[in-house]
Amino acid sequence: QLFGDRMYIATATGCSQVWGTSFPSFPYTTNHKGQGPAVGGSLFENNAEFSLGMCLAVTQQRERVAGVVKELKENGVDASLSVAIDAWFDAYDDGDKTMEVSENLVKALEAAELTGEQADRKADILNNKEHLSKKSMWMYGGDGWAYDIGYGGLDHVIATGEDVNILVVDTEVYSNTGGQASKATQKGAVAPFAASGKKMKKKDLGLMAMQYGYVYVAQVALGANPAQLLKVMKEAESYKGPSLIIAYAPCINHGVPGGMGCTQLEAKKAVESGYWYLYRFDPRRKEAGLNPFVLDSKEPNFQLKEFMMGEVRFAALTRTFKDEADRLLKEAEKDAKEKYMRYKKMADEQ
Repeated sequence: QLFGDRMYIATATGCSQVWGTSFPSFPYTTNHKGQGPAVGGSLFENNAEFSLGMCLAVTQQRERVAGVVKELKENGVDASLSVAIDAWFDAYDDGDKTMEVSENLVKALEAAELTGEQADRKADILNNKEHLSKKSMWMYGGDGWAYDIGYGGLDHVIATGEDVNILVVDTEVYSNTGGQASKATQKGAVAPFAASGKKMKKKDLGLMAMQYGYVYVAQVALGANPAQLLKVMKEAESYKGPSLIIAYAPCINHGVPGGMGCTQLEAKKAVESGYWYLYRFDPRRKEAGLNPFVLDSKEPNFQLKEFMMGEVRFAALTRTFKDEADRLLKEAEKDAKEKYMRYKKMADEQ
């Protein structure tokens, strides 16, 4: 709904692809002008590289058309077409204006009477008019892809500095292949390959990405704060550079109390307890003399035991390895408090 009229999406094999591109409940559509998202699915491990290829191709195609538009103006056009060309170049990187100025340029071209090489340039631009607007490039995938199998590719894409948006749907397990533990799995959770509870704490993907300094990074949870999620989506898309959004996603493998119809409430509880934090890291704030890191979560109540014991993935451990469950739960609570203090310190820095 926000960017669909000019959106390219790459999806990693897994739940994000199965539920996001399956018939008859296909979620993508077109508007009254016939414009809508272009969706492509790749393998589990190479979605980042697949998406980067799409991004580079789109950039190359648009830059070629821009070169023809520039030649057209330099070789003489009437005032109305000249104004349309200038407006198009002025809004070249403006996502909010790109569709309008592109449509105005097409109308001005269609109305212009040109001959010779100028007519050929006009035809070239109109034949490739779909490349006039700035595209919104996105890649979707789960934590199994982003934290684990595809992390090398994800890190490579971030390191290129390309203007691509990354949405990680974090279920904290390999959801589509049987609920196996991943590097996103929380300490103490029971999962295949972690039958006696995950021993190591969760990898902080967002903090790792922040170290680059030029990456927009955010953590969101729809059930906890829909307004913050919407703000993050708009900020990430408008940022000229790589953006990483990590979204908390309750999963059937969690054993959510009340079932999957209560996932939004569960996400709210996760944030309130300090299990999950909401934040934004926007490099543009630093350029304005502000702290780039904003902690959007309120101070949690740290009722982690109550939250974690409400889900089967944690509660199951108390029935099989009670002493180990008690130890891991205490460590998980300690880790959560340390993470909050680290984030709070980052937010308080001048």
